[in-house]
Amino acid sequence: MKIVTGGAGFIGSNIVRQLNNRGIRDILVVDDLTDGRKCRNLQGLSFYDYMDYEDFDMEMAEDTFDCGYIDVVFHEGACSDTMNYNGRYMMKNNYEGSKNLLRYCMHRNIPFLYASSASTYGSGKNGFREDPQCEQALNPYAYSKLQFDRFVRQLLPLAKSQIVGFRYFNVFGPQENHKDRMASLIYQKYHELQKTSKITLFEGTAGYENGGQIRDFIYVKDVVNVIFYFWEHPELRGIYNCGTGEGHSFNEFVQGIISYCGKGAIEYVPFPEILKGKYQSYTQADTTKLMRAGYDRGFTLLNEAVKEYCRILEKSDGYYE
Repeated sequence: MKIVTGGAGFIGSNIVRQLNNRGIRDILVVDDLTDGRKCRNLQGLSFYDYMDYEDFDMEMAEDTFDCGYIDVVFHEGACSDTMNYNGRYMMKNNYEGSKNLLRYCMHRNIPFLYASSASTYGSGKNGFREDPQCEQALNPYAYSKLQFDRFVRQLLPLAKSQIVGFRYFNVFGPQENHKDRMASLIYQKYHELQKTSKITLFEGTAGYENGGQIRDFIYVKDVVNVIFYFWEHPELRGIYNCGTGEGHSFNEFVQGIISYCGKGAIEYVPFPEILKGKYQSYTQADTTKLMRAGYDRGFTLLNEAVKEYCRILEKSDGYYE
């Protein structure tokens, strides 16, 4: 059995889809469907069973969970809202729940591949290497992810089975509709363009020109390729950046949307006061460690990924058919 927590979410449902593409159906999807829109992400996917995350987490905490043999856990379930400042909720959901699941896997030698975040690098002023000297959490979400990474580092020397954390940079692609304000720039700006015939971006801040903020944008299909590469190489363990290693400005990114749609222009709006000091104006993964691990499947060129995703947004509102 393969377990995918957050399996009805953005990256989780893409993992389930790729498992299906490989002919794999013995999958337990774990998620919270309070937001019923996520049900749409499960349409067309084949899996053995579904379990509510609260029930799953309780059984993990009590060590009563049993669904037979488990050969891998893809742990994608988390609250990813960087604007949620309820630290107690974040730590309970993202940290404590993850610890319970990790302990369960370690006791049974089950490979554990989990979602970390590039938000653990904070402003990025110290770089984007998988190094404690580069880490700085600017909000409760980032702190919950960073603290779990620190917990993992303590246990790695004791682990007999694979443990890998992936620090996702700016992931975009199909099945992210439910994420609302946490959805990718392309999802938000594609719909803004359809409604208003323009795309708004922030004016320059922290030394960056208007729309000049830079992100390491990575297509969700490439994220799944990275995850599966590590799954196929159980000797690999640790925390790795999951980004392309190449930054692109917001201007460049949204220009691809305008080019695909054949209409629109960019309008710059004042940078929000509430985000000053809490905003990453620049991200670019250091992929040295990833490449040393032998990853050789490349990354989709940004303009090709933007076009492909825009076609899916145009045809099926961002869902796989």
